[in-house]
Amino acid sequence: MRSDAPWARGYILCVALGAGLCAAPALTPRTPWPAVALLAALYAGCEQLTRCRLLGARTRAPQGMGAFFPVLLAGVFLLPPAAAALVGVPGALLTRVQRRPRAVRRVWRAAQLALAASVSARVFGALEGPAAVRVPDFPYVLVPTGAAVFAFCAVLAALDGGVLVLAERVPVRAAWRGHFPRLLAPVAVHGLAGLTMAVLWSSPYGPPAALLVLLPMYISCWVFAQYHRERAAHQATIRALVQAVDLKDQYTRGHSERVGRASVMIARELGLAEERVEVLRFAGILHDVGKLGVPTRLLRKDGPLTPEERRIIELHPEYGHEMVRGIGFLDEARGAILHHHERIDGSGYPYGLVGRQIPESARVVAVADAFDAMTSTRSYRRARPVADAVTELQRCAGAQFDEEMVAALTRALDRYGWQPFEVTVTTDVPPPRPTATGTDAVPETATDPETETATQTAPAPGPVAR
Repeated sequence: MRSDAPWARGYILCVALGAGLCAAPALTPRTPWPAVALLAALYAGCEQLTRCRLLGARTRAPQGMGAFFPVLLAGVFLLPPAAAALVGVPGALLTRVQRRPRAVRRVWRAAQLALAASVSARVFGALEGPAAVRVPDFPYVLVPTGAAVFAFCAVLAALDGGVLVLAERVPVRAAWRGHFPRLLAPVAVHGLAGLTMAVLWSSPYGPPAALLVLLPMYISCWVFAQYHRERAAHQATIRALVQAVDLKDQYTRGHSERVGRASVMIARELGLAEERVEVLRFAGILHDVGKLGVPTRLLRKDGPLTPEERRIIELHPEYGHEMVRGIGFLDEARGAILHHHERIDGSGYPYGLVGRQIPESARVVAVADAFDAMTSTRSYRRARPVADAVTELQRCAGAQFDEEMVAALTRALDRYGWQPFEVTVTTDVPPPRPTATGTDAVPETATDPETETATQTAPAPGPVAR
């Protein structure tokens, strides 16, 4: 957050003043201060739980539980709008902030939550929500609850978009794009938990019964955050491996990500479960990770390969398989990494598997790999049109590629199209000279992505990318 920008400072000040005006009417003796204090303490406690050594340092609890809204929304459902605006302020001001300016970020968060809670409570009250909670009147109470959650998310999204434009210099078109839908689903779940708290709070059992909702909800949030941390760690692992390959084999930079994207298109067209789609994306991205074990001089050689050099390069699927063996979440992707150069007719490598002996994931990645090689621009040749690449894949289907996978990619391309981006080499490495043999995917015909193909029909084969 660039608080030094005058417009950003003015925007944050205006939001803070607006939050103060919303909360000012609560400064009277008629405000239910015990309830406000208890809810504010609970919310602040949820914020501070990450500072506990047991929950924070050892088990990596969610940092700064700013997204833990059940207590805040319970205040929206139980308190007048001005009082509801105060519930989140202490927790926001005391929360742990990683990035500077910390004080500005704390004030911004407190003002944002106060405004959102105040507007949400007003919407809830306008629809007779408090009376429906006290009765309780089900299912009608879900109507004001849904409206209040919608208003809460709308205010947060609108304020976030404004600060992105003014403080982070994000383009106006991108500042609000997709923010509200991403926020609505988790806040709706928290809203139901907050409604449960409010109903129990208003019941003869009182606040102690309402507090029972917090523990399972907090544990759920913690588990959800752990899942996202694990997923982020997976992405970081894959990103590091791909960057290492791109640095070593600079002529095919970006190829791995595009193969992953094409593999996802095929997998979804086949109707595979989303978990397997994710596995195939990983497999496509990492299919060439074994090149890290191949001498760089061979990957960058600008002349024909000797038979011995070709045999060394053809070891890269086995190198890749060994490299990811100990990475648990890539377990199923290993088959694709090992077998993506096998051919349906058995003439591929490393084991010469035939037909259905080749794992399904490897048959998907083989088609995605060849397609991207034909449709990618290299420094020494232009990309082939998508239609020509598809025609070549179809010609080689049944011998080199699985017909089902080729058909799935064809349908996906007809439905969604393909927007390849050009791959360029860095200026410190000269581009290779055109050769008749090569080490990566298909140039002018649907050859095996590391070697020439027996199905090649052109009288003079074009240069093959490394």
